[in-house]
Amino acid sequence: MEQRRRIGAYGLCRDGDRVLLARSSDKSDFPGVWQIPGGGLEHGESPEHALVREYREETGLEIAIRRPLTALASVRELWDIDLAWHFDLIVYEVEVRSGTLRREVAGTSDDVAWVPERDLPDLRLMPFTAELLGQPVVPLDFAAPHPLGRRQPPPPRKKDQGQRFASYGLVTSPRGVLLTLISQGFPGAGKWHLPGGGTDFGEQPAAGLLRELAEESAQVGEVVELLAVSDHRNPRALGPEGYPMDWHAVRVIYRVTVTAPTEPRVTEVSGSTADARWFTRDEVRGLTLTDVAAAAIPAWAP
Repeated sequence: MEQRRRIGAYGLCRDGDRVLLARSSDKSDFPGVWQIPGGGLEHGESPEHALVREYREETGLEIAIRRPLTALASVRELWDIDLAWHFDLIVYEVEVRSGTLRREVAGTSDDVAWVPERDLPDLRLMPFTAELLGQPVVPLDFAAPHPLGRRQPPPPRKKDQGQRFASYGLVTSPRGVLLTLISQGFPGAGKWHLPGGGTDFGEQPAAGLLRELAEESAQVGEVVELLAVSDHRNPRALGPEGYPMDWHAVRVIYRVTVTAPTEPRVTEVSGSTADARWFTRDEVRGLTLTDVAAAAIPAWAP
């Protein structure tokens, strides 16, 4: 079974005890299923831009994005086209700024509504939406026939273009902040970075971060909260592929605490991490940092 990944941005919008939901149309993989509005990112598109665009298309509403709420992964195995989709989903809290609610025409959704919380149990909900809203999670029937017949496979991948989802941590302890040194041969070589990296197929973002933390520094941490989401596009990134790639990276950044810090030790072999160390505030000021690390360090609590 072929494995594909896609990154999506979704918005949780409430009005008192009502939540805004959109219903999937026959053009989607699972028609008739309700979920919070949102959808996939175009190559090079930021999650925030994608969410505003998707809300406008699906609901007719203009929104303001307040903060990221959570990041999670969802896997769908579509046996009729021999394809497994891994969706990395970033959920934001949003509110309506303007517009008149209306349904999408000829799109992947065919209805939109403000649904009172008491009516949620009566709807077929996308699993990630059900979990987010505190409803029982009913797995989708991946083997069920599609009303329009065989699902359409996605277009082939472009060899020189890639989208990457990564999970990083602002990792702190009584010893300071933990940073990792990027190995030669990888983008950003020689700079100090946040621990973390790309998540594996089927892996949740927080779990992927804790795995990377153990591999890169032999530390055991606890994820406290989602701090931020960022993205970056490098049209000619030269990495281990051996040829320039048009990479679009989306990064979620968590706050992580290590209550029993030890001397960092890199356990991964021939990976992107050359070294890992604890640094004090004064020591950090003299380091060459990646943009991700530089943006996260100010959130280091005193």
